Amino acid sequence: MTGAGPAPYEETALIPPVTGAGPMPAAQPQPHPQPQGGHRAPAGTGSHRAAPAAEEPAADGPAYGPATVTGNTRITDAQRARAEGRSPIIDPGTQPALLTAALGLLMAGGAALGWFGLLVPLVVLQGLTAAGWFRLNGMWPARQGIALAFAGALVADAVLLVAGRENGPAAVVGTLGVWVLLCLVLQLRSNAPADDRLHGLFATVASAALAILAAGYLAAEADAVVVGGISVAVAVFVRSLPLPAAASMAVAVLAGAGAGAVGGALTGLGTQAALIGAGAAVCAVIGHRVAAYDYPSRFVHMTAGVALPLTAAVPAVYLLGRVVTG
Repeated sequence: MTGAGPAPYEETALIPPVTGAGPMPAAQPQPHPQPQGGHRAPAGTGSHRAAPAAEEPAADGPAYGPATVTGNTRITDAQRARAEGRSPIIDPGTQPALLTAALGLLMAGGAALGWFGLLVPLVVLQGLTAAGWFRLNGMWPARQGIALAFAGALVADAVLLVAGRENGPAAVVGTLGVWVLLCLVLQLRSNAPADDRLHGLFATVASAALAILAAGYLAAEADAVVVGGISVAVAVFVRSLPLPAAASMAVAVLAGAGAGAVGGALTGLGTQAALIGAGAAVCAVIGHRVAAYDYPSRFVHMTAGVALPLTAAVPAVYLLGRVVTG
């Protein structure tokens, strides 16, 4: 090395050129200099350069921000609501309500044509109920449970078609009892942990019960099914309108009762059909509320949000239909 030693850092940032073969002295740690007024040190000479600037620490998390209203746009409404600690109740909205109304009108028209006309929209309703209930309980994928619940619904339909409308309650209850036992046996054979098996058992039994219960439309009077389908269609559509929650529910029930009166005029049941419409509307509003619980996803809205209002209305349609028709 030539010279007596490196110049102070304040004077230059260049390392003196190497002219000898001797080893270079060990570099002494230097404090970070403060920038001098307007003077910029050159980058370096030859193969020697100044010390690189400190690198920014690498981020451990994802490249996008947390789940906020104005931040991450790649999350669902349910995830955003959960992250912000908002209410777990998210109503399905207008599009599922329109699908519910369309399915309800199809069931009303099918019931006017007869059993086999009602069977096609009923099978669609049962499939949506089975799939939506599992996803509403946070279980996905659950193909075996959905298939089991849907198979129970098809068996109930077949039993009802064979046994006749007068034996409808026995057919529904008998099929439900067999399917509960079958669900219990299948869950006992599972290798999952005990908590998961219990959760799966409850979800499977409830899904099968709701799907089989929907078969009660085949056991109800045809005119009552017509009135109930129209009432549920109107009530759910009114419930989806942007109104306060309490007012929306009350208006939906009143609209369902009015639609029931109109359906009674079409079927010959008279003004007493308003009772069927009101009961079906109350049950439909309850089913609509259930489908809105626990931060539901869009899949839940397009399955359970469509099917549960119609499925929940089965007891009212059957019982009040028997009362009105005598």
